This record gives sequence, structure tokens and C-alpha cells, in this order.
Amino acid sequence: MSHSEAQAPPAGRPVVFRGGTVLTMDDARTVLTGADVLVVADRVAAVGRGLDVPEGCWEIDARGGIVMPGLIDTHRHMWQTAMRGYGADWTLTQYFVWYYLEHGKAFRPEDVYAGNLLSAWEAVEAGVTTTVDWSHGLQTVDHAEAAVDALRAVPGRFVLAYGNIQAAPWEWTADPAVRSFLDRSRTGAGDLLGFQLAFDVTGDPAFPEQAAFETARELGLPVTTHAGVWGATDDAGIRLMHENGFMTPETVYVHAATLTTDAYHRIAATGGSVSVSTESEQSAGQGYPPTWQVRRHGIPVSLSMDTSVWWSGDLFTAMRTTLGADRSREHLEAHTRGDTVTHVHLRAEQVVDWATRGGARALGRDDLGRLTPGAKADVVLLRNDASPVSFPLLNPYGHVVFQAQRGDVHTVLVDGRVVKHAHRLVDADLPAVRRTTEATVEHLRSALGEEAWAAGMDPELPDGDEVLDNPYQYTAYKSESTHGARGTVFGEPDSGG
Repeated sequence: MSHSEAQAPPAGRPVVFRGGTVLTMDDARTVLTGADVLVVADRVAAVGRGLDVPEGCWEIDARGGIVMPGLIDTHRHMWQTAMRGYGADWTLTQYFVWYYLEHGKAFRPEDVYAGNLLSAWEAVEAGVTTTVDWSHGLQTVDHAEAAVDALRAVPGRFVLAYGNIQAAPWEWTADPAVRSFLDRSRTGAGDLLGFQLAFDVTGDPAFPEQAAFETARELGLPVTTHAGVWGATDDAGIRLMHENGFMTPETVYVHAATLTTDAYHRIAATGGSVSVSTESEQSAGQGYPPTWQVRRHGIPVSLSMDTSVWWSGDLFTAMRTTLGADRSREHLEAHTRGDTVTHVHLRAEQVVDWATRGGARALGRDDLGRLTPGAKADVVLLRNDASPVSFPLLNPYGHVVFQAQRGDVHTVLVDGRVVKHAHRLVDADLPAVRRTTEATVEHLRSALGEEAWAAGMDPELPDGDEVLDNPYQYTAYKSESTHGARGTVFGEPDSGG
């Protein structure tokens, strides 16, 4: 039975996508043409051609389109989204100055709520069905409550990675109020909201972050950490984590762009994964996007967009820039040797895998990132009949990576629920979201003053070298090792591949 594309089905009604090109993202990366995907309740019930479906099943015409698993972003500072584009010309150091040293404390709980709400709807609209909220602006438990309230207000799948850049990780993780919040929020949270702890490791030989790792272990929560960030974190932090037994398969290392072979070996040996934010690494300066290195060491990869203060909030851009950066390095390294690359190593289907199954692996969620019977029904249909770019559909992986964009996202299901259809979000009061966002912008402009607000788009650096030596102002530890070049711009000598 066909239905108007202007409406979504009642909750709980079976849904079938008919006649699409299906990227199952199963272990064999099976691609089916002219195929159907049947969703019953919160699960994928069947995938194949000419499926029999339950009576009353709501049909979506997927002919000429691509049906694929929902995208997964493993590192997004959602609380900053009300500042969209403000720092377009920032370096990483200027980011540290604005958020860590000067104005991050100006965010009230309602401002964290506004950023999360806007970011959550933005993610769902772009086909990102699971997002890790790397929420390091939680100065108080009230801020954390606001963050969770916003995530629960949007029909997506989220992970709150609890962090606080204004206090030392060994301090805020020991706060009874924080522990109470985590216990309370996890109780009955269900399948759509998970939790991590988010903090970085400075490399201080005293390893003061050990207490935070012990809290994570006690609470049974994974740790996500910015590792291998030029001017901030380096091999020393990885070595301390490893020597003290805190590197696990659940650990996510964000960026990991300025590490040596020793650190990559430790990550590979302990089974952790790397979240690559290529747009961020290229523009802000954490280091050259490291996919070529982590591939060489067999380290699992997921993708992320970092923050809308700078960059786009969709993973199509992330896939495209990641593939481009990896191939650019491969060609340039070959050219410096007088060689020519005739066959690229990183393929489009691998990057699509990173944006789906890679994120699922990083989160320990084998039921996400694939369209196979029994998997969670997080489904995206790419179909745009109004666009001449939508045809011909020859190489579906290449089409997703190089041609698709958020405007091509026709339908999105999260946990079996239709949250976007016919290119429109379902039950999203965007005028209310706009008003909430504008109130936050108005507050921040007022709190900073017009002169500081204008200057903040190109913030001056403090006197001295404090920021580059250590952006984490809760400790006086400084290390020159984060500034040492590692041979070539692309890593240690002879490390290419």
C-alpha cells in the first residue's frame, strides 16, 4: 500500500523500503540492487528482493536510491553548535584560548541545552543516527542535566561522553554529584542513550589522570580521549595509559595524528580504535589526518566531525575529506621519491565502512552500522529525484562518498522510527529550536561584550607560551615533546605505506 510522502507512518507500524540499491555493510560488504529492506518494530526483519511484508506495512519507494545503515559520529562537541561557523578561521590554539581560557565558562546550562538540541536535530537530518556528544563543557551537574535533556528531546541515538575542561579529570570524576548523575541517568536510559567519560592525558609522569581512569573502570564506562594532538597530547600519555593497564578495546583515541610507531603499536595491541576528524585535523592543526598510519597498524577507524564552530555537521563531508587526505598523502609521498601511484590503497567502500560499521565497532554496538536481519533499524535512504546528480547510480560506494550530501537524505529511521521523510524532519519544531539558539547567542554576545565578541573570531594569544605548552590549565605540567617534529610532515622517516 502506497502512501503520500508528505507524512510518516504511525509509530510501531512495519516499514519496507522497496527496490533500492542496498549497502548492507555486512562482513562481506554485500551490495544488492533492486532490493527491499523490511523493518519491524526496532529491528531489520529481512533484506532481499521481492520481500513478503506484513499486512498494512508502510511502503517507501527506494527505486533509484541507496538504502544504507545510519551514519555514526564518534566525536562531536554538540554543546558548541549554537556558535556555528564562529571560529571558521581559528587555529587549534585560538580554540583553546576562546573555550579553555577565556569564554568557555560563560556557557550556562541552557546554552549547553541549546547547542545539544540544535546539533542533535542537525545530525538526524543529515542521516547521522548515532552521535557521541563529546561534552567537555559540563562545568556543573546542572549543565550535564541540560545536555541529557536536549538529547532525550530528539529522536536520535546518542552517547553522552561526560567531560569538564574547566576542572581536572581526577577532580570532577571524584565528585559525588557527578557519580550520582551518571548512576541516575544510566538507570532506565534504554537503548538510545549511552555514556562514556571524556578527558585527556597530559603526559605528566605523575599520571594524575589515573584516578579518573579508575573511576571509569569502577563505573564500567569507556574512556574517549584526545590523543596525538600537536601542542597538547603525545606518546607520553599513551605510554602512561598502557603501562598502568588503562588501554582497553573500548577506548577511543580521537585524532591520534601526531603519535609515533610506538604509540600506534600500543593502541593496536590493546584493541582500541581511532576517531578521525579529517576536516578538523586539516584545518585546526592537530596533525595530518592519520588514516594511512592507523591502517598500516590494523587499528579500527571511525569518523567524526568535531565541532560546528568550524566545520560541517554531516559525515558525507567527513568521508570525502578523509579519502582525499589519505590519497593526497599517498601521491605526494610517492612523488617525493620520484614514483607514481597507480593504484590507491584506500577505497570508497572502506570509508563508508568507517562511517557506519567503524562507529559501531568503536561503541561496542555490533547491532548498529549494518542492514542485516536482527540489526537495529537505523536506516537511511539517499534519494533525490530533483537533483541531476542522483543519476546514473553506477558505483554506490563512490556515489555516497563523492556525490551525496545532506540534501539527498530522503528518509531516516532511528530504532525503527521514521524521523525524517521526503526530505523533511518529522515532529521537529525548528522555529522553537531557532529561538532557543538565538537566546544563547544573545547571552554570549552580552556576556562577552560586542568588542570581545567581534575579536573572538580571531582571538589574541595570551602572553608567553602557556597555551602551546599546556592548554589544560588545571595542571602546571609542561612538555616540549609535543612540539618535536617526527622526521617528515607525514610522520617518522620511512613510515609511509
